[in-house]
Amino acid sequence: MRRGRRKPEDLRSHRWLGASNLRAFGHRSRLLQVGYDRADFAGKPVVGIINTWSDLNPCHVHLRTRAEEVKRGVWQAGGFPLELPAMSLSEMYMKPTTMLYRNLLAMETEELIRSQPIDGVVLLGGCDKTTPGLLMGAISAGVPSIFVPAGPMLRGTWRGGVLASGTDVWKYWDQKRAGEITEEDWHEIEGGIARSFGTCMTMGTASTMMALAETLGFSLPGASSIVAPDSSHARMAAASGRRIVEMVWEDLTPDRILSGASVENAIVVQQALGGSTNAIIHLIAIARRAGIPLGIDRFDEVSRKVPVLADVQPSGRFLMEDFFYAGGLRALQNRLEPMLDLSCLTVTGATLGENIAGAPVWNDEVIRPLERPVYREGGTAVLRGNLAPDGAVIKPSAAEPRLLRHRGPALAFENYDEMAAAVERDDLEVTPDHVLVLKNAGPQGGPGMPEWGLLPIPVKLVRAGVRDMVRISDARMSGTAYGACVLHVAPESFVGGPLAFVRTGDIIELDVDQRSLHLDVSDAELARRRAAWKPPAPRFERGYGAIFAAHVRQANEGCDFDVLDRPIRLPEPEIH
Repeated sequence: MRRGRRKPEDLRSHRWLGASNLRAFGHRSRLLQVGYDRADFAGKPVVGIINTWSDLNPCHVHLRTRAEEVKRGVWQAGGFPLELPAMSLSEMYMKPTTMLYRNLLAMETEELIRSQPIDGVVLLGGCDKTTPGLLMGAISAGVPSIFVPAGPMLRGTWRGGVLASGTDVWKYWDQKRAGEITEEDWHEIEGGIARSFGTCMTMGTASTMMALAETLGFSLPGASSIVAPDSSHARMAAASGRRIVEMVWEDLTPDRILSGASVENAIVVQQALGGSTNAIIHLIAIARRAGIPLGIDRFDEVSRKVPVLADVQPSGRFLMEDFFYAGGLRALQNRLEPMLDLSCLTVTGATLGENIAGAPVWNDEVIRPLERPVYREGGTAVLRGNLAPDGAVIKPSAAEPRLLRHRGPALAFENYDEMAAAVERDDLEVTPDHVLVLKNAGPQGGPGMPEWGLLPIPVKLVRAGVRDMVRISDARMSGTAYGACVLHVAPESFVGGPLAFVRTGDIIELDVDQRSLHLDVSDAELARRRAAWKPPAPRFERGYGAIFAAHVRQANEGCDFDVLDRPIRLPEPEIH
């Protein structure tokens, strides 16, 4: 339902800046202290620019400049922009994993907005966990919000060929382990794989989540596809600044944009992109912040109907720069029109259907027609069985087809260090038919559910030419990764899920077509193993880690905190 246009006295910031009392005097005087004039802020929407820039986050290193371009747009539209720094979740450098801190960023975002005189917010981010963290916080805060995606970097290059971040790292690392390339080759690849600022240029978690933020309605049309160094990216940032001012006057809040239908659209697009498996966790968390019930089975239902159309690595051949030139997300969404709810409202004030109308595809090899997909079903599948009662996921479009139905003996590891040491041993008793199993890598076991799910293939097999085998864990894996990797096994082994009871030599059966993951051990034997199992010691005894362990939910529930995944808005702060 359309709301009437707001007046200056309706603004949230009016309680801080517009009143005639002692406290408002203090607020205004401090703005004057900074050097602002009354004309800069009087009666104008205060726009918070939440910036996740950091010198240690190469995906976001240009966001310092983009924030200035957003400010320019806000000033042009008659708003008052104020930049608010927020935690930067650098996928490259934060250990053990940025996933440990996604919820912390979400909390920070919500409180930055709630506790200060913010009428609308521009969210600057893009690196993997940043996009969902910012959206989760803004949805819970409830003020008009627009997302400015950092955008993917330029394609890499080496000796006349193309390099893809993440995807080619795993490929060439195995070649190096096998002795097929030299140390000098490896250093050349290191210098050519990341040629500009921006996120990974494959369809990893960053590109997937930026595309889904746009599909949900939180970014300007086409924003997520623009490569970061392109001049149109700066113009998009300024346009977002102009638009947020109008959104404040229109009171276009997240609850008017996010709906069950827009979430369904995001699932369709995620499947058609061959997008990251991590998106399942993040979309569940985003939806639940708005009280929209969503479970992992819905992703599998959609996967059965929606083919992969984006021929982008790791499921395909091309990179995000090619996707941008081929027409980008609007073009792909236009091809998916029969499967989308086009009536969903977006930050433009128009519907998704209006935003994508007539968007052309310029290269049918990069964005395939529906009748000629990359993969006949969606990019992810949900598995169940006695090894994963609450589900597990796999990306079949990025695995060797021969492994999608497999039966073999387990080679089980209790932790990452044990596994990492074992796979480098020449005397490891392993064959290509073995199923590698990694335990204690989930939300609590990791801690934080690190991207350890792409278990390295044992070096003796790599030297023999093996490049894929079935691997199972309660971890995640990079969206840039590939292979027959079963991920997100729930419940995790650290809390006593069945994965904890797998022993080397046990037979495991995987059947992706039947969506089955089965441990060929009797119920009685599993019960005996469960009775003998002792819970591991907590990973954290103090600080944020202890809070995380006490409140994080399992992967199938989105890994949000149990005190946050609900549509209850915190009360507005009292101003005394």
